[in-house]
Amino acid sequence: MFTSVEIMQLVQGLIWLLAGVGIFIVGMNFMSEALEKSAGEGMKRLLGRISNNRFSGVGIGAGVTAIIQSSSATSVMVIGLVNAGVMTLMQATPIIMGANIGTTITGVLVALKNDYFNMLMYLFAFVGVMMGFFKNEKIKITGLLFSGLGLIFVGLNIMSSEQAFGSEQVENLFQGIFSVIDFPLLLIFVGVIFTALIQSSSAATGVVITMVGTGILSLDLALFIILGANIGTCVTALLASVGANPNAKRVALIHFTFNVIGTALFTAIVWIFKEPMINLLVSLFPGNDPMSLQMRVSVFHVIFNVTTTLVLLPFVSHLVKYSCKVIKDKKADETVHTLKYVDDRLLTMPPVALMQVKKEMDYMFSLVEENIALSFDTMTTENVEHKDKIIGNEAIIDFTNGALTKFLIKLSAAVEQSDELVIGSYFHVLNDLERIGDHAENFYEIGEAMLSKKMEFSEKARGDIGRMCEKIMRMIAISKDAFENLNKEDLPQLAMLEDEVDKMKKELTASHFARLAEGNCSMDVSPYYSSAVAGLERVADHLVNVGFSIINPIGSQKEE
Repeated sequence: MFTSVEIMQLVQGLIWLLAGVGIFIVGMNFMSEALEKSAGEGMKRLLGRISNNRFSGVGIGAGVTAIIQSSSATSVMVIGLVNAGVMTLMQATPIIMGANIGTTITGVLVALKNDYFNMLMYLFAFVGVMMGFFKNEKIKITGLLFSGLGLIFVGLNIMSSEQAFGSEQVENLFQGIFSVIDFPLLLIFVGVIFTALIQSSSAATGVVITMVGTGILSLDLALFIILGANIGTCVTALLASVGANPNAKRVALIHFTFNVIGTALFTAIVWIFKEPMINLLVSLFPGNDPMSLQMRVSVFHVIFNVTTTLVLLPFVSHLVKYSCKVIKDKKADETVHTLKYVDDRLLTMPPVALMQVKKEMDYMFSLVEENIALSFDTMTTENVEHKDKIIGNEAIIDFTNGALTKFLIKLSAAVEQSDELVIGSYFHVLNDLERIGDHAENFYEIGEAMLSKKMEFSEKARGDIGRMCEKIMRMIAISKDAFENLNKEDLPQLAMLEDEVDKMKKELTASHFARLAEGNCSMDVSPYYSSAVAGLERVADHLVNVGFSIINPIGSQKEE
């Protein structure tokens, strides 16, 4: 029986232990957030190299995870990209495998701690907090990185202190627990549950490494808990796939299956060859000092993930086929619109999210361009065969405008100050593209209405509108190239064409009224002609806004 004093000491020790775990997780989050912000361009370059090459996929997954120190964040990002249709399952699977390798760096970092290293990390924590008072965004991000790195080791040292794992009562408690829970499958289950609860395999691995370093947990038991932690980390990806499309759910299933197969394989190896495995790790890091004890666990973690990846990499296609059999495709519902490249799961990776927003807007621009061309054909030739296509495109344009606007509002709270101007310009461009889409629909309705009333423009009016449409199409090509490729070269020509369209509107309006006065034009056709000319001039204004947005992000915009 415990005395009241011993119970109080045990409670205090557990509180210290929980505090250490909490500070460790906060430090991990700080460091991950700072690395995400500072490594935005690097991640863009890595993701730009996505291909069907399995080895490069593993390298990208390991690289991104090493940069942001979170395999869960990488998995969520990949699920978002697959859900947006940017990445195929065959491309995503090796990246998920690589993410498991990248996350082992945290364990190695934790195992390296000693008194001198700890003092340096404490200094980092203090310096990082002080850097947070600067106004410069880059200094703040660096400070967040330093303080996060420092807090990780503050948390680790609280866990291993005399008040926590170093406490006799806490040590006796955990040794008693693990004297009962010493069956490999039970230990794996403990690793799964613990990691699922804190949703961080890095934190779970850090706690296990610290327990081994303090002598509370033996190496043979720790290995099975580490194996379970690799399954527990899949919980984040599984939760992220809820509500996503079938392919995104398949990524989460592949991630889970990969880790289950790897765990099953290594459980059998460690269970059967436990003594040779432990002897190997001891020979690599002889001695009973805390660093040697901890390095054995972290190196095992590295060996597990690298070996599992090498074994399963040749079977990527089989994993993909298996996931497709388990998760069936849903019947397409054409009335439900979704964004093509953007997904809320990408909000955890602001630089990548902003890159995907640009792709979504490029796609929106292509739909606007198509609708303008089809509506011009209807207005000038009275061809009404394009109705379904125009209506379908316009529905997507309207949806994209609303959905992207909401997404950008969420994203604006997470981006760096330099990207706030970009987001501001995107709001304007979305508005301009949506207005151009509305005008395209109006042009189609003009042609359709005139056909139903058996009206037509005079030869002169048709020619004038045709010339104006040609200029608009040239402006679309220049504006689209400027926005998509950030090409400033033809912007002077864009401005010149807009001036020409403005002059044409005045000239055509004047000549139209002259024809009306002379009786050479039907009064019934007049509203359609005036509406077409005015609409074309407004489209030109919006195209200039879009084209010049690349050099004047939040400058003055021409309004209707």
